[in-house]
Amino acid sequence: MTPSFNSAAPRFSSLRHLPMRSLCLGLLVASSLTGALSGCAALAVGGAVGGAMMYSDRRTSGMQIEDQTIELKAKARVRETVGDRAHVNVTSYNRTVLITGEVPKEADKAAVGTAIAGVENVRSTLNELAVTPIASLAEMSNDSLLTSKVKASYVDARDISANAFKVVTEHGVVYLMGLVTEREADRAVELARGVSGVRKVVKAFEIISEEDLARRAPRAAAASAPAATRAPASAPASPTGLTPRPL
Repeated sequence: MTPSFNSAAPRFSSLRHLPMRSLCLGLLVASSLTGALSGCAALAVGGAVGGAMMYSDRRTSGMQIEDQTIELKAKARVRETVGDRAHVNVTSYNRTVLITGEVPKEADKAAVGTAIAGVENVRSTLNELAVTPIASLAEMSNDSLLTSKVKASYVDARDISANAFKVVTEHGVVYLMGLVTEREADRAVELARGVSGVRKVVKAFEIISEEDLARRAPRAAAASAPAATRAPASAPASPTGLTPRPL
């Protein structure tokens, strides 16, 4: 939907002429650098960007809370294990934990992995810590920008549900998580690889069937289905292990 503004606010009129991709990327970059994700969501609601992002998370609400709890507990374990001599990011999705960042020694990498694996309800871990000096602010900002660009490419594509993917970037390497079908996974990787500056894409998906997708999120399944299989707009809707692979 094209935003409309009355004559009392002419300074916003230029927004009407912004391409959807430019507007989306601007919102995502701002949210990544400031952490104001709620602000981005508020701006997107009702607009063209919101149409691709408003589908609910494919995890249950209980699982989303569980993942948040795992992340909080894992971060506490990290502080106990390596203190401030390392930079460690923890991302939990459906109780699978991705560990990224930098540590000074191999022993620290192993210790962090062991500590997080011991957190209650963690199902599996993917330890991608790099034994290297802590990244600079410029490097971290570049990773945030790449994450925003990948997310924007998913919104712009329209043939996948952007909200189904968790995107994490570290040192130019993009990690993709989510409950997705093989078709969605392949498309997401294709789009991420097409983003300038991405060095490598690592798949950390949990693959589900098209039938399971339809049960979990019927609206998301309809939105991300190939165009050739979609029903005409006027027709009523018909009822209806984890192995990372660097590419």
